[in-house]
Amino acid sequence: MRHTCFNTPIKLILLLALSLTQLLSSCGSTTSHDNEGNTIKPGPWRVVLQAQGQEIPFIMEAETRGDSTVLYLVNADERILVNEIKEEGDSLKIRLHIFDADLIAKVDGDKMAGRFTRNDLSKRYSVPFTAEHGKTNRFKENPAAPSYDFSGKWEVTFTKKDGKSYPAIGVFEQKDNHVTGTFITQTGDYRYLEGQVEGNQLKLSTFDGNHDYLFTATPSDEQSLKGEYFAGLYDYETWTAKRNENAQLANANELTYLKPGYESLSFTFPDVNGKQVSLSDDKYKGKVVLVQLLGSWCPNCMDETKYLAPYYAKNKDRGLEIIGLGFERTKGYEHAVPRLNKMKERFDIEYDLLYAGPADKEAAAQALPALNHVLSFPTTIFIDRQGKVRKIHTGFSGPGTGKYYEEWVTDFNKTMDELLAEK
Repeated sequence: MRHTCFNTPIKLILLLALSLTQLLSSCGSTTSHDNEGNTIKPGPWRVVLQAQGQEIPFIMEAETRGDSTVLYLVNADERILVNEIKEEGDSLKIRLHIFDADLIAKVDGDKMAGRFTRNDLSKRYSVPFTAEHGKTNRFKENPAAPSYDFSGKWEVTFTKKDGKSYPAIGVFEQKDNHVTGTFITQTGDYRYLEGQVEGNQLKLSTFDGNHDYLFTATPSDEQSLKGEYFAGLYDYETWTAKRNENAQLANANELTYLKPGYESLSFTFPDVNGKQVSLSDDKYKGKVVLVQLLGSWCPNCMDETKYLAPYYAKNKDRGLEIIGLGFERTKGYEHAVPRLNKMKERFDIEYDLLYAGPADKEAAAQALPALNHVLSFPTTIFIDRQGKVRKIHTGFSGPGTGKYYEEWVTDFNKTMDELLAEK
């Protein structure tokens, strides 16, 4: 009897388990159907971020690769690959390539809605967005004809909320309603901007995965502009511009320099594997060394790294080493290293990456006390075979700046050829 009584509950339990398995299987099927509803259709998507009462639009293209989907963030001639998409509950989490940022999206056929979040800031950063499939217009679909030509080179002054200002150069190319260009400052550029002219109003936007920018302007007269600049949730500046084909900024090779009494640098920081690396190590002796101050959060650093990584692979046998000093917004070595490794993997970096401290210009200057200051990420330091600093370049003008980038490439290669040719 005891055996029979014991066996009956077991049978009941097994029947209940089988029923529960079938139920879960059915639920799993429903979840799968819901996930199919979250499928991102191939083709263009017009995405609009909402911040500061403004619409900051950009184009995102979806492409099917086998059983998976990849995305591209499209700004003018640039296409940034985004290939980490995973399901979280009833939404998709789209990791924005090297940046510690995500698009959290719920897809419903030709529509998408969610939030753009940045995870590398001390305060919460979450921007709502909507998207529509099949749309390729960045701003208005059928804008009025332009009545003003913004093409050319402009001498620009940006003014912050606190009244402080800084100079820049604006370069724009307009064809009918369509306009592209960028702003170049003494510490970097605003990368690929794209937009529209309707009547006499200019609108430009960009989204690189970590920064969302909107620039607007109208002419004050035939030779001058006044405008506004919105960046995400908080940043707002006004700007004015005058046509000036001869506009120039300060020499980027003269802004940062060694303090009196210094000829070289000295530092020791851990690399991404935890090994302490010093500029005085045997590996670097007798070689030309580039020291690159960077951050995985920094779009200008991303652009410079895109150039330096293949340059190093091609020229390392000539007696070249590069050391990337990472100054990260994610505090602490254990949190910063995954960000640096992400950058290393994305750009196939073969040179050493070290964690040098927090993403703060004063902290960077303290980490490298031989420098008068650190004005910008990136800052690139050229060191000759004798260990002497020969040149320091502040900021970076990337490929979105056109001829300014080409001039940098020419100057960089000339300097490197000269240093590498020295005995």
